Amino acid sequence: MLPCINHRGPDSEGIWTDPSRGLCLAHKRLAIVDLSPNGHQPMESRSGRYVIVFNGEIYNFADLKRECPDYPYRGGSDTEVILAAFEKYGIEAATPKFNGMFAFAVWDKEERTITLGRDRFGVKPLYYLIGNGLVAWSSELKSLLAYPEWQPEVDRDSLGDYMQYAYIPAPYSIYKGVYKLSQGTTIQFKEAELPSILASFSAHPGRARVSPKVYWSARDARARGKENPFLGREAEALDQLENIISDSIRLRMIADVPLGAFLSGGTDSSIVVAEMQRQSSRPVKTFTIGFTEEGYNEADYAREVAKVLGTDHTELLFTPEEARSIIPKLPRMYDEPLGDVSQIPTYLVSKLAKSSVTVALSGDGGDEFFGGYNRYLWAEKLWGFFSKVPTMGRKRVASGILSLHPHLIEKTYGVAKPLLPDSLFFHNPSAKVRKFATFMNVEDHQELYERLLTFWEGDTIVKGASARPPLSFGLKDDRLHSMMLHDALTYLPDQIMVKVDRATMAVSLEAREPLLDYRIFEFACSLPTNYKVRDGKGKWILKELLKRHIPDRLVERPKMGFSVPIGDWLRGPLKEWAHSLLEPSRLEREGFFNSKSIADRWEEHCSGRLNHEGTLWTVLMFQSWLEEYNHLLEQPQQEVITVRNESEDAIILDAS
Repeated sequence: MLPCINHRGPDSEGIWTDPSRGLCLAHKRLAIVDLSPNGHQPMESRSGRYVIVFNGEIYNFADLKRECPDYPYRGGSDTEVILAAFEKYGIEAATPKFNGMFAFAVWDKEERTITLGRDRFGVKPLYYLIGNGLVAWSSELKSLLAYPEWQPEVDRDSLGDYMQYAYIPAPYSIYKGVYKLSQGTTIQFKEAELPSILASFSAHPGRARVSPKVYWSARDARARGKENPFLGREAEALDQLENIISDSIRLRMIADVPLGAFLSGGTDSSIVVAEMQRQSSRPVKTFTIGFTEEGYNEADYAREVAKVLGTDHTELLFTPEEARSIIPKLPRMYDEPLGDVSQIPTYLVSKLAKSSVTVALSGDGGDEFFGGYNRYLWAEKLWGFFSKVPTMGRKRVASGILSLHPHLIEKTYGVAKPLLPDSLFFHNPSAKVRKFATFMNVEDHQELYERLLTFWEGDTIVKGASARPPLSFGLKDDRLHSMMLHDALTYLPDQIMVKVDRATMAVSLEAREPLLDYRIFEFACSLPTNYKVRDGKGKWILKELLKRHIPDRLVERPKMGFSVPIGDWLRGPLKEWAHSLLEPSRLEREGFFNSKSIADRWEEHCSGRLNHEGTLWTVLMFQSWLEEYNHLLEQPQQEVITVRNESEDAIILDAS
C-alpha cells in the first residue's frame, strides 16, 4: 500500500503493527514542520496509549502546545501536539480544537478503538473500506487497490452521481464498499464490534453498521451566524475580516521548508499574496501559468498584481501540446473520475511551484464563502423571472422550446440578435436556449440550482443506476446562503479540494488554503447578504479589502475560469483519442452507459453545431479512468504487509 502513495510523502516512511490485535498502521511523510526524526510516523504518545498516523497540518499547534505544558515533548512537530491533546482531553474533545487541514487514524490501546478524523472542509482526503473481512483506510484509493483479497466493483449509483455533478459527493466513492469520510466528522471502529460490522456488511453490501460523528457543522455555523448577525459598520466588518485573514495566513506561513503562493491575479489569490507580502521581510515567491491561446491566459493580470505587491514572481506559458500531455496522467493521479478540465492547469502550476518551494498557499474558498460564483447571480435572476409565471405555463413553454430543432433556434436567434442587448449575445445560442428551457420545468429555487449544477441525468445515462436524493441543504428563507452552503458541503470538498490535493500531492507539494480557516467561514455566516453580493457582483467585501492593497483597476475585472480550450481540442488534436473512448460499440460492450445520448452529443459537438465540452469531458474522464482501472487490476500486486487477528477473522490495514 505504501509505495502507491510515495508521492504524498517521499521523505520517510514507517510501519507500526500489533499482531495480537490484527492491526497495522503505515505512513509516508512529507516533512514540513520539524524535519528531524522526531516527527517520524507512526507516532506513539508518551504514555503509550495512542498511536497515530496523520496527514496534513495543525496550524494552531503552538497554542495547543501551551495548553498541554506538562506533556514530555521530544520535538517540535504538530503530530506530537495532537497526541498531547488526545492525552489531555481525549480524542472526541480534542479534535474540535484543531485548526488545520488533516486526516488521521489513531489507535487507542485502552479502548481498543480506531478513530478516523477529517478536517472541517475536507481539504485532506480519507477513504475507508469495509468488506472482504477487513477494515482499511488510506489517503488515496490506489493504496486500497494494492490489497490482493479485495475485488473492487464500480458502484453504479456513484457513477450516476458523477455523471450528474462531474464529481462523486461524500460519503460515496466510485467503488462499492469504499467511502469518503465526510468533512468535519470522525468515525470509530471498536475491535469488539468488528466481527458484527463485517458480518452485517457481508449480508448487506454497501450498508455498514457504523456511522460518522459530526464534531463541526457548516450548517450549524450558518444558523449561529443568522442568530447573531454582524451589526457593525462596513469599515468595522472590513477591519474584522482583515484581522482574521491576517492571522490565518500568519499560521499558514509557519514552515521549515521553502514557501510560496499561487497567484492568478483574481481576488482570492491576490488577497492571500498581499497579506503574505505584508507579513514577510522578503519578496514572497509567487507562481502563475498561462496558455498561448487567446482567452485562456490570466498571466498578464497576475504579473501586474505581482509587480504592485513586489513579489518574486515566476510565470510560465504552456503550449496546447504541453497541456494536453497531462491528460494521460489524470486517471492515475485522481484515482476516481473527476470531470473538471481545470485539473490540467492546476497540475501544471503545482509542478512549476514545486521547482522552487515545498509549500504553496492558494485562494480557494472565497467563492463559496462570499458569493463569488456567477451561477449564484444567474439562479437569482432566473428564479426572479420564473416565480412570476405559473408552473404549468412554464412547463408548456419549455416543452415547446425543447421540441424545436437546434437549427431553427440558431436561425431565429440570428434574426433577433440585432434587437437584443449585449448581455444576451451567446456563443452556441441553441444550447443556451435549450438549457434555459430545462430550467423552466423546476418547482422551486432549490431544484433550479440543482439543474444549474447538472451535467447529465445520472440515473438515465448510467445503466442500472438508481437516483439518490438531491444534495439538499436548503435554507428556505435565504436563497443565496442556501446555494453557498450547498457548495461548501459538496462542491468545495469533493471537487475543488480533490482537484487541488491530488494535483499538488502528485508533485509532493503541500497546498494550504488560508481562506478555508473555519473562523473566516463563521464570520462570513454572520454578514448580511449585501456584504457578499452587491450591484450584481459577488465577493463585495473581499474586493473592498483587496482595494487596500492594489489599485481598483486590478480588482474590478471580469471573473475568469482556470481552464483550457477543451472544446476546440476535442474537435481537433484530441478528436481521435476521444472518438476511441466514445465509440458506441465500446460503450455498449463495457455496459455502463446508454450510448445513444453520448453519441448524439459527440456528433453535435464535432459538427460545431453545439458545444458539449463539459458533458463530454465528464464521460471521457470516466472512460479514461476505466481504462486505467482495468489496467491496474491486471498488474502484479505490490508486496503487502498483512496482519491477521485469527480469533476475530478481521484485518485492519492502513496507509495515510
